[in-house]
Amino acid sequence: MDASVNRIPSSRDERSLLISIKMHNSDKSEKEYSLEELKFLVKTAGGIIVDSMIIQRDKIDPAYIVGKGYIEKISEIINNKKIRLVVFDMNNIRPAQIRNLEDIFKCRVVGRNEVIIDIFARRAKSAEAKVQVELAQLKYILPRLKGLGGVLSRLGGGIGTRGPGEKMLETDRRHIARRIVKLKKQLKKFESNRSRTRKSRSGELLGAVVGYTNAGKSTLINNLAKDDLFVENRLFATLDSYTRRVFLGDNKFTLLTDTVGFITNLPANLIESFRSTLEDIANSDYIIHVIDINAENMVNNILTVEKELNSLQCLNKPVIRFFNKSDAGSGKIINLTSIKYPGSIIGSALKGDGIDTLKKRLVEIYDTSEKMRSKRAVVQ
Repeated sequence: MDASVNRIPSSRDERSLLISIKMHNSDKSEKEYSLEELKFLVKTAGGIIVDSMIIQRDKIDPAYIVGKGYIEKISEIINNKKIRLVVFDMNNIRPAQIRNLEDIFKCRVVGRNEVIIDIFARRAKSAEAKVQVELAQLKYILPRLKGLGGVLSRLGGGIGTRGPGEKMLETDRRHIARRIVKLKKQLKKFESNRSRTRKSRSGELLGAVVGYTNAGKSTLINNLAKDDLFVENRLFATLDSYTRRVFLGDNKFTLLTDTVGFITNLPANLIESFRSTLEDIANSDYIIHVIDINAENMVNNILTVEKELNSLQCLNKPVIRFFNKSDAGSGKIINLTSIKYPGSIIGSALKGDGIDTLKKRLVEIYDTSEKMRSKRAVVQ
């Protein structure tokens, strides 16, 4: 079993209807922003956004999510606009709800998590990233296997593959469980290699570049290291952890690691599977937090990243906030940001604005951490 186990197929140009559920006590602007982000996610996954809607509810229907009236309205949209995929802006949809809705709509129904996992599956390039993504997929599917039933593709089968009277469901479950064990062993080997690499860099100044997805992390490293990491204006353009050497002047260098981008409500299984990669952040001497100054919900993006850094116990490290894409920002936004976030750097990784200031800040960190790095190298 590989990445194809994800229920969103690899076909592009899939006509999609996006649905957000707003409870009476939830903030409308947050729902609108989340829906816009979901549109970007679905486009990144290769879909075409035909229509979207926000439905207000007092409570989630345990069988169909929405009520009978909206079921009829959604069915009409699906038929009239030839919709093939309905995406709910919900983190976890119960398998029974998916099955019930697919029976009525006659098309596939998925949630936000499945779209994100699908994007990760498409973006994974290195062997480690592919293992991490597949592990996350299987962990996501396993507890939902019974409810999804026949919608999963059947793997294996045939004479001699199943015991007398054994259900295919149990075969699938055991197959997935065995695959998870194998993937975990492979991941342990990658973790071991990563650990050895960290030890070999013990005397170096180590930095991690973090940020909300599509904030411009890879572009910043490209500028600092004069490199050509893959850059694209899409969410999760790169999942692989790259480390590059940056010359700071006067025979001073630092290593910068590009890490996977964060996003609101990133699936827990993905965070768990990418834990070894995220340890590059935990083992760094400092962090550069790249922020898109023009993001509609910039403050929420900052809080999302800081929440993950806190979970990794990294907020005690020196953190440099680099507000990126100032070349596309208004003077008002730039002024307000400089006032609200004193000590931060406002610039453009694409144009090179703010890079010299950033390097000066890195030299300061280099000088103050030199003794600490020397001690660490001796211990190693």
